[in-house]
Amino acid sequence: MMKDFMKKIVNTSWIEKIRKGAQEPKNKTFRRSHVPFRLNFLFFIIFTLFVALIARLGYLQIVNGEEMEARVKSTSTITVQESTPRGMIYDSTGKALVTNKANQAITYTRGTQVTAKDLLEIATKLNSLIDVPADENLTDRDKKDFWLADPEHLKEVTKRLSAKEKQLGNSEQYSAMVNKVTDDEINLNEEQLKIATIFKRMNSAYELNTVYIKNSGVTDQELAVVAERASELPGVSTGTDWTREYNAADSLKSILGSVTTEKQGLPADDAEKYLAKGYSRNDRVGQSYLEKQYEDVLQGTKTQYEVSLDNEGNVSNQKEIFSGEKGSNLMLSMNAEFQSKVEEILKRNYQTLINNGKAQYSPGAYAVAMNPQTGEVLAMTGFSHEQGSKEITENALGTITSAFAPGSVVKAGTLTAGWASNAISGNQVLIDEPIRLQGASEKSSVFNRNGQVALDAVKALELSSNTYMIKVALKMLGLDYTPGMGLPSLDEEAKAYQQLRDSFKEFGLGTTTGIDLPNESPGISRSVEYMKKFNADNGKEWYTPGNFTDLAFGQFDTYTPIQLAQYASTVANGGKRVQPHLVKAIYGNDENGNLGEVKKEIGTTVENTVNISAENMAILREGFHQVVHGTDPYTTAKPLASAKMDLSAKTGTAETVAEGHPDITTVNSNIVAYGPTDNPEIAISVVLPNLLDEQDHMNLTIAKEIMDAYYDMFMAK
Repeated sequence: MMKDFMKKIVNTSWIEKIRKGAQEPKNKTFRRSHVPFRLNFLFFIIFTLFVALIARLGYLQIVNGEEMEARVKSTSTITVQESTPRGMIYDSTGKALVTNKANQAITYTRGTQVTAKDLLEIATKLNSLIDVPADENLTDRDKKDFWLADPEHLKEVTKRLSAKEKQLGNSEQYSAMVNKVTDDEINLNEEQLKIATIFKRMNSAYELNTVYIKNSGVTDQELAVVAERASELPGVSTGTDWTREYNAADSLKSILGSVTTEKQGLPADDAEKYLAKGYSRNDRVGQSYLEKQYEDVLQGTKTQYEVSLDNEGNVSNQKEIFSGEKGSNLMLSMNAEFQSKVEEILKRNYQTLINNGKAQYSPGAYAVAMNPQTGEVLAMTGFSHEQGSKEITENALGTITSAFAPGSVVKAGTLTAGWASNAISGNQVLIDEPIRLQGASEKSSVFNRNGQVALDAVKALELSSNTYMIKVALKMLGLDYTPGMGLPSLDEEAKAYQQLRDSFKEFGLGTTTGIDLPNESPGISRSVEYMKKFNADNGKEWYTPGNFTDLAFGQFDTYTPIQLAQYASTVANGGKRVQPHLVKAIYGNDENGNLGEVKKEIGTTVENTVNISAENMAILREGFHQVVHGTDPYTTAKPLASAKMDLSAKTGTAETVAEGHPDITTVNSNIVAYGPTDNPEIAISVVLPNLLDEQDHMNLTIAKEIMDAYYDMFMAK
């Protein structure tokens, strides 16, 4: 076939004419011409090129045909993605706390060459088919963009530009044009505002990105008419959207967090991180607390669509090729009913303090309960209060963000530091007596203002001896107490400060607990360097060597309620600092999108073990038990002895001043407790800052009620 084809080429008439014209003349004396040779050589080259061309076409068509077809197709068919509903959140019993409500929706996927004029035409047509209420938040800039989408308006405003403005780049020139639009020109009527709303939503879509034009209140008739007129509305389609619904007590709602809207999209601070993971800018993501902490788990796998574009870059067809998958579900360690009970107990009793005037300067009240063996958070709640108000507002997150002076609850940490530094040994006896240090006010224990009382470590915990702890701190400095003695400089105290704080941190005080929530505060611990600089900057000795002895009985550094709960748990379980966590397990979905099979259980994480002997840990636990069950008139938590389970505890009172009223003395009234003593299931902290006094012992009342509520729900036969 190829030979016949080449013969036809060679034997064409025009070639024959050339060949005849090139014949040598009859005059035999004339030199033989070389033209025929050159022509033949040219024909050979042409023949070779034709063969190469035909071979290449054959290769492309036969050998590589599928690949070339795919390349051609790729210029008109694009794959786009759309988010799927987030995973749901359940309490420990399987009760749904956060769900998704499905909504019919009308969407728009932007093509590759769409102009403002195109958007205006589609928005105008769509407005005649569906009812989209005018957006009350349309800005003047939104209205101007809409007005300028009309080519006639754009041409009119272009004439208003100065010669210099006409030389600007596209974006700068458009900004100048926006400034030329008058207020009268954007005085839109109601119908225009509706079209402008649709235009704005469509215009917010990036190239080949899908946005919702209407995702609430969409009627079946609207869905039908949009589907019927789809060919006239490039990129417009029907689908479903979802909204997040929170079905929990107020305190749980704040812990659960929230999700951004499609309009908000990716938070600016985290946008680059999310984009690197394949998110789109208008994707809804967790923006606070559990929703944010577990974003990677809750976010589903996106649905994929094959979008066909016409030769003008408009979306002509859209077909689902992968349905995507709803996000995984979280099961919390918290029982919603118990959480509500703890919330009610704290709220009722704190409101009593507000009403009787005892808490008029108090900024809030907080309570945390956790399992000391596993770290599972059982309840966490809090309330905020403004001075002078009788109202309180929910603030459960204050349990991880707000820090207060703890008072004597921390004394197990002081004893641990004494043992670790060899300042004391075992259940050593020291004399409780008023402490008078040079340049400092007298310090004493509530039960002993004048005399001398011999105490061992257990009794010091039971009676909450301040001076026992001060003497431990002095021994850490290598000093024995004598009345009127001076203290070393801050520089000389630095090592002892570090030793004391290191022991506190072994219990979770002065360091983040690791709870699975963002923005946890570590509390406030003022370093020696900070104190020295502060003194130098202010020209006064605000911080003195005496602060070290204050730290020893909880009157200096500040800690959060969650830190105090972790501290109580560490004593309760015998010295293991377990990481608190709100999520118990991660679950998949069943066929209906509800709670499916367990994908991952959140196990117990031991962050460290307190570095003391078993004998010394037993002293701490016995001291905590005697705080409740001791027989001394000054035993500090006797009311807890009548609780429904055997409890151990440690109370704490820190002397403070009212915020904004340095002349008004207040107290932080706190308690940590756990039970049952021999095999603890629950450890709690209760923090009541800045009360005028604690004669009501409301900290004990709240603690007992929480423990009894736990017993009734989970332990009663």
